[in-house]
Amino acid sequence: MIPIKSGKEIEKMRIACRTASDIRDRVSDLIRPGISTKEIDEAAADMMQEAGVKSAFLGYRLGHRVFPGNICISLNYEIVHGIGSQRRIQYGDIVKLDIGVIQDGWVGDTASTVAVGMIDERTEQLLRVTENALRIAIENAYDGVRLGDVCAAIEAEAVANRFAVVREFVGHGVGRKLHEEPQVPNYGKRGSGPKLKAGMTLAIEPMINAGTAAVRLMDDGWTVCTADGMRSAHFEHTVLITKDQPEILTLRGTTQLK
Repeated sequence: MIPIKSGKEIEKMRIACRTASDIRDRVSDLIRPGISTKEIDEAAADMMQEAGVKSAFLGYRLGHRVFPGNICISLNYEIVHGIGSQRRIQYGDIVKLDIGVIQDGWVGDTASTVAVGMIDERTEQLLRVTENALRIAIENAYDGVRLGDVCAAIEAEAVANRFAVVREFVGHGVGRKLHEEPQVPNYGKRGSGPKLKAGMTLAIEPMINAGTAAVRLMDDGWTVCTADGMRSAHFEHTVLITKDQPEILTLRGTTQLK
């Protein structure tokens, strides 16, 4: 059952998503050579406390595992679910920031990939294509459209540029819970899946790899990496389906190359 939000619930979602996107942009501004990913995580925690919200990720349970970070910070060949540590960011890295907050019982979820200094042309293309895939998916997310059309649009953009989409980890509905129905894969068959309806809120999040689509799980039990060690990019918005154009609830600033 895919939740349909009421007008009052949507307004609460807007507020939570604005907070998440504000923190995303402020954390992005901290990314620089020499800073540790733990320092970034701690800064995000301070921002959440200042805003009066909680992390949607800290303490998240998956079986016996409990996520220890306030946000997810993944570098280079890491795709998602990276944990802040003493690792220091270096010039030429790409840093994926996944931010989730709980505000007044509602979740805002968003992610971006930040380049640190100059990056090679193929990596720059990877970021551009991944962000463009998200834009195209959102443009397809209309009331009455099949979910498979949205998912297929992401895959088509990746494949056209000789990249691969991650299949094991997907977008999702979001609202009172971080993960609600439906699952939103980054691949799909046009004309398949449930019809989107006004009032649905979806976290659409392309995860696209420069090499193989295959992934592996690191020893910390959380961080997901590319199997071939090539780089991956990740962008995410929480999107409201309406009777007219889709509304991006987590849209504030734009990701800039540093």
